Amino acid sequence: QVHLVESGGGLVQAGGSLSLSCAASGLPGTGYAMGWFRHAPGMERDFVAAISGSGLINYAEYIKGGFTISRDNAKNTVYLQMNSLKPDDTAEYVCAGGASGYCGREQRCYAYWGQGTQVTVSS
Repeated sequence: QVHLVESGGGLVQAGGSLSLSCAASGLPGTGYAMGWFRHAPGMERDFVAAISGSGLINYAEYIKGGFTISRDNAKNTVYLQMNSLKPDDTAEYVCAGGASGYCGREQRCYAYWGQGTQVTVSS
């Protein structure tokens, strides 16, 4: 079965950086869409970034820079480098994988979800 495991979350001061990773196992192949979503307390789960199997990247509208999504198809791993973090970035970050090559921000397209990793940004 498919498992997605996130790592790299933690506590960081505003302006700091964190690098998240998500390793997928059990997928029938490589090149599937992968993305990051975040869920803050009392809020709905929101899209953060996605990358298709061919490398097409989408970011949330509120991202003006500082976040970079990348992937290693050989390892079925997706990364999220987060720089210039703000307290508003505090949330549980969840990795998602799609059964197709492109999903973008569409949550319904993603078939597999990780457990999440907590990111807390202090002011």
